[in-house]
Amino acid sequence: MPDILSRLEKLPSGVAGLDQITEGGLPKGRPILVTGRAGCGKTVLAMEFLVRGAVDHGDPGVFMTFEETAADLQKNFASLGFDVVDLVARKLLVIDHVRIERSEIEETGDYDLERIFVRLGSAIDSIGARRVVLDTIESLFAGLANAAILRAELRRLFQFLKDRGVTAIITGEAGESPNFTRQGLEEYISDCVIVLDHRVTGQLSTRRLRIAKYRGSAHGTNEYPFVIDERGISIMPITSIRADYATSDERVSTGVARLDAMFDGKGWYRGSSIMVSGSAGTGKSTLAAHFADATCRRGERCVYMAFEESSSQVVRNMRSVGIDLKQWVDAGLLQIHAVRPTLTGLETHLVGMQALANSFKPHAVIVDSVTAMISQGSGDDVRAMMSRLVDFLKGNLATFLCTTLAHEDEAFDRSSVAMSSLVDTWISLRNREVGGDRQRVLTIIKSRGIAHSNQARKYELTSEGFTLARVGQQT
Repeated sequence: MPDILSRLEKLPSGVAGLDQITEGGLPKGRPILVTGRAGCGKTVLAMEFLVRGAVDHGDPGVFMTFEETAADLQKNFASLGFDVVDLVARKLLVIDHVRIERSEIEETGDYDLERIFVRLGSAIDSIGARRVVLDTIESLFAGLANAAILRAELRRLFQFLKDRGVTAIITGEAGESPNFTRQGLEEYISDCVIVLDHRVTGQLSTRRLRIAKYRGSAHGTNEYPFVIDERGISIMPITSIRADYATSDERVSTGVARLDAMFDGKGWYRGSSIMVSGSAGTGKSTLAAHFADATCRRGERCVYMAFEESSSQVVRNMRSVGIDLKQWVDAGLLQIHAVRPTLTGLETHLVGMQALANSFKPHAVIVDSVTAMISQGSGDDVRAMMSRLVDFLKGNLATFLCTTLAHEDEAFDRSSVAMSSLVDTWISLRNREVGGDRQRVLTIIKSRGIAHSNQARKYELTSEGFTLARVGQQT
């Protein structure tokens, strides 16, 4: 297998996440089939393949469409930030609309695609194209029922593309199982087959991608959720991300001096992941705000994702416990993003957080709270989403802190979304009743690689914030 992989030349697709799944890109100089039902994103993926190739790699491309006109495509993709008009003007892209009328197709032994080959060859030569898209192949063969003619012309088409040395994406409508397409195209395009799917479960819409075939290359074999937004397509390949990111020995403050002391006097590691769990009213958000404040005091940037309160409410509430977050917002060091979990699906939330992290370059990211996301999926779905986010942030050495809701009657070693195995440090906040009074208690359940206190420490929420009792003041 290593010898085969070393000989297989690949071309970066430019589609976010796809090159991770395919272990480096699509097979260079070969045809690739992208199949799926209407509305799953075939045309968007194909156009992004051309646009990213032109912009990021200087690869000219040809988009031959059998359905939409060039003007319609330009308008449609402008909403995704693809300046197709500019690329055409700079001779990095050719869009050729070929009108196919079923009534004009005669099923005779003389029928062939010679006219298409001439037009496609001319378009490729005009800009020296290295990437080609044919969208969709069904339109080209819509009037043909003769299987022998269909097979012969398909073979000629794919051989023509290989002979020209272009990397081509051919889109096709999904067929009935076990075929990926209506004409059984995968029989002829055996190098790489990408299957897209658009499903609605529990009133939530999700698009997913799967690599069904990739001859001569290792690749991810699972279904991967993806979203289409103003940035194009973004795929979340959790199982293709390797856990080989860099780590730091630097320690950063938790924002509470006596809590730092419980972590060997130095706080937790930069780039680590921390979970703060507890029932309602235990001060999870307050502890998170202390960490945000400490991050900004070091002159570092922090993102606070609030899924339960508005930005102004977060600022006001934290001011009541002596934490002035507004000063950091005004200084440009803190961004508080408040959004309802029900606004979009889990994948869209994740892509939004990743895009924010890429643009703002935060040193710390806070999600308050993960439990609010349960309304958008099962516990397993939320855990998978957070796993993707944790891996992404660790790859950028950004410290991640999240809060989760634990019910009072929950077992001590459980969090509401089974997040404990994903995080490096777990802090449990609990209420307990002693002599008719409610007391709050903090316990460090675990902290990987750090000597930490095993004490259950009392604390209070006062006008000075999260106040841990001194050792010896636990009664």
